[in-house]
Amino acid sequence: METHYPVIIIGGGQAGLSMSFCLKEKGIAHLVFEKNRLAESWRSKRWDSFCLVTPNWQCALPGFDYAGDDPKGFMVKDQIVEYIESYARSFDPPLKEGVNVWRMRRNSSGVFEITTDIGDFTADQVVVATGGYQTSHLPRMAERFPSSITQLHSSNYKNAAALPPGEVLVVGTGQSGCQIAEDLHLAGRRVHLCVGGAPRTARRYRGKDVVEWLADMGYYDMPIHEHPKKDMVRSKANHYVTGRDGGRDIDLRRFALEGMQLYGRLKEVTGSTLSFADDLKQNLDQADNVSESIKTTIDKFIASKGIEAPQEDRYIPLWQPEDRPATLDYSQSGITSITSIIWSMGYGTDYRWIEIPIFDGKGYPNHDRGVTSVPGVYFIGLPWQYTWGSGRFSGVAQDARFLANCIESRHATPKVAAGQILNMWALGS
Repeated sequence: METHYPVIIIGGGQAGLSMSFCLKEKGIAHLVFEKNRLAESWRSKRWDSFCLVTPNWQCALPGFDYAGDDPKGFMVKDQIVEYIESYARSFDPPLKEGVNVWRMRRNSSGVFEITTDIGDFTADQVVVATGGYQTSHLPRMAERFPSSITQLHSSNYKNAAALPPGEVLVVGTGQSGCQIAEDLHLAGRRVHLCVGGAPRTARRYRGKDVVEWLADMGYYDMPIHEHPKKDMVRSKANHYVTGRDGGRDIDLRRFALEGMQLYGRLKEVTGSTLSFADDLKQNLDQADNVSESIKTTIDKFIASKGIEAPQEDRYIPLWQPEDRPATLDYSQSGITSITSIIWSMGYGTDYRWIEIPIFDGKGYPNHDRGVTSVPGVYFIGLPWQYTWGSGRFSGVAQDARFLANCIESRHATPKVAAGQILNMWALGS
């Protein structure tokens, strides 16, 4: 086995595979390291009823657009795995599965040295495709609960039956938290949900899926430097909605009418008493306001383009959080006590294995469209790397093709600086 390659890609998910496809298209020799088996995160880090929240037609990896018979549907977990496996079969990437990369550094000659559990490798250029969701985040607050309570990060939840009998506390209302709370609720479990500040969106409005409207308006193609929040948008939670059973809204107020217990943010754990912030109404109202503002934007777009679309009544809140308790004794919450906690607190990154000075004070890689300040080092698959679609099936192709052009330029002329490469490909790429 060769140990030196023009390009090594670290990470074999959809981003790494997309990068491999584009490099293979250009005839640039490379190798892809994947620490698990292909599509492992989709297999083992998602719950049983998981499905995409974006329609299937947005699955557009380079050279492999969705070709199924349900473009407006939402692939479930097994279908997502098959889509990725089929993609790999379609072009046979030079993929090494089950390989851990322990260290990456640049030597005095400018060559990148990569230490793995199958040996040492070198490369002229390296693409980091490990994504933005690498380490599950559990707050230190979790330490205050007794061992008798089952605690899981959302990435380890499978289904309601896998949890011990009793009530379930779900902390966090991003996409995962809301969908898991719904899954438990539909399974007949009594759910206590701590509601955070994540926004929501309607599934459909005025005759079309909201994602389709947003795509028509160019939101998925907007580069980050044109976004009103600029780089700050990278830390914002995604809108909660679901593609389950053909797709629908997630309305926490409706769940409350049906028996789900809603609270504000979890502030404190003292003994068996949970204390909540007085922000439940604020968080529900803000989520609704975001959803309604998206509808207003769609209304304006329809009017400006003269599009014929059915009229639709606006959302009316079904439930108001009046007299919600500020505390809860989780050992006496109802007929049975809370026996399980699902933490939906997001993910972090861990780049300690990269011994190259390319990170900011928070450990985020400094880059412009995935090109770092160190010539020959690139990132792909990060949320909002360049557009809203960068970390998704819909936008990674654009990023992969851009980076492939950058890599090709440096491959042909190794001394080209990172800034020069960006200037060469910024227009029309």
